[in-house]
Amino acid sequence: MAKQYLDLQIAPADIAFGLMGDFEADPHPKKVSLIAGAYRNENGKPWVLPSVKEAKQRLSETTHEYLGIAGSPTFTKLARDLIFGSIASSLQDNAVSIQTVSGTGANHLAATFLARHLRPNRVFIPSPTWVNHRSIWEMTGVPVVEYPYYSPGTREVDIAGMLDTLDNAEPNDVVILQACAHNPTGVDLSKAQWIEVSDLVQRKKVFTVFDSAYQGFATGDVDGDAWAVRYFVENVLASDTHPGLCVAQSFSKNFGLYGERVGALHLVVPRHLSAKGALSELMLISRAEYSNPPRFGASIVETVLGDQVLRAQWKADLDTMSSRIQGMRGLLRQRLEKETLQDWSHVEKQIGMFSYTGLTKKQVSRLRREFHVYMLPSGRMSVCGLNEDNIDYVVHAVGEVVKTGCV
Repeated sequence: MAKQYLDLQIAPADIAFGLMGDFEADPHPKKVSLIAGAYRNENGKPWVLPSVKEAKQRLSETTHEYLGIAGSPTFTKLARDLIFGSIASSLQDNAVSIQTVSGTGANHLAATFLARHLRPNRVFIPSPTWVNHRSIWEMTGVPVVEYPYYSPGTREVDIAGMLDTLDNAEPNDVVILQACAHNPTGVDLSKAQWIEVSDLVQRKKVFTVFDSAYQGFATGDVDGDAWAVRYFVENVLASDTHPGLCVAQSFSKNFGLYGERVGALHLVVPRHLSAKGALSELMLISRAEYSNPPRFGASIVETVLGDQVLRAQWKADLDTMSSRIQGMRGLLRQRLEKETLQDWSHVEKQIGMFSYTGLTKKQVSRLRREFHVYMLPSGRMSVCGLNEDNIDYVVHAVGEVVKTGCV
């Protein structure tokens, strides 16, 4: 056998993308994918939002010239207004925004910038969380510490464990928070819990990075889904000692622009500080990594958000997606409880694209092996993959592995 170049061993395949490849190769006629973080309509097909479809028609003559390093100024302003709401109009030199390569690029840009300039001793990430949170920060060399987020026993946020762990943070450490529709659990903090976390990070002088991937998609309420971000921003602006916060913003889910890689990064610091120097450094990092962000997807977003009629249609589109998902949650709960005679209320209480079902690795493995129903080994289910045509089959399969064990 040939020696590996530079002694590099073949890394394990990404779990989600590996499973999607297995699903595509599976010839079973009743196979069901509950893996991917992408919306599917009632027929199990990708859905182009009507607002996006109309925007694309208006952009038929769009140019393909480079954007500036910081991206489209129109896009970044609209993105900032969307996430910060009425607060955005009061932000001056103490806030800067830059267009990024979707939410992943925004998280990576924030991590690179903060590791280089804030120099945190540690970054605190939720357990569990989106896999890229760990991967991105490990690349910076900053030690990663997990804080308890989800309690399997209560199927709620482990707020006591979360606060207890974050209380060990030091000034200028970083904490990663998901703004809404937590991935992978679908369990969010209450407003009272958000206030507790905000008080703690302000007292400990911890820098916050919000990952906002589901604004509007989570509940259909654009402003409600951004409540935590806006509350934290107000506290940063009013502080003399807070190190600031970033928001990594994605438009993949709430616009259905998965492949267009549309995102933004926003940095907010206290009122008495200027963030202009930070923007120039963010641009230097971006220039070295990818030079210029993609144009077309950002043009779609700014066309929709900049037009009152299209913006109203977009909000209706959000309601279509979030309502369908919540409806499937209700059906799934009802039919699972009838099938298994167990309590599945947690499935309906959770919000957003994903559900932490509580199924074990063995049960998930048996679902895939015997019934060709695919989900992540953690038991995370993409509710978008359910529809009227497959839900009974999925419920029967889950019922079998729950009732008869996991041989």
